[in-house]
Amino acid sequence: MNLPTRAADAHAALAAAFNTGDVATVLNMYDFDGIIVPEPGKPVSGKDAFEEAIKSILSIRGTMEIKTVYCLQTGNLAVGRSEWNITDGEEVKVSAKGIELMRQQPDGTWKILIDHAFGAMENITV
Repeated sequence: MNLPTRAADAHAALAAAFNTGDVATVLNMYDFDGIIVPEPGKPVSGKDAFEEAIKSILSIRGTMEIKTVYCLQTGNLAVGRSEWNITDGEEVKVSAKGIELMRQQPDGTWKILIDHAFGAMENITV
């Protein structure tokens, strides 16, 4: 899997990685120095915790779609706001609004440093 070379492409790259169903491919999108919030109120960090969170998300069978609401970049950091869902045919299994912080890597590609998958939902807690 090729990592995005533009921060604005990180959401599409993450959805494409998810849709492979391959944990390693999805994990490649993340910077393990960061945080992922796979469930409201349950932030985790570190490679092992990231892997457990990704496996949990991948256990939701379906197709992920991510719409980029905005992506603002300054230097090697970017913040994105997303609206995403996982569907299986007509059934919507998960639908949420997220906030992501991305960091450019030394090779020019972008990885997600903080992924608060539900961070833009109303009445959400960290």
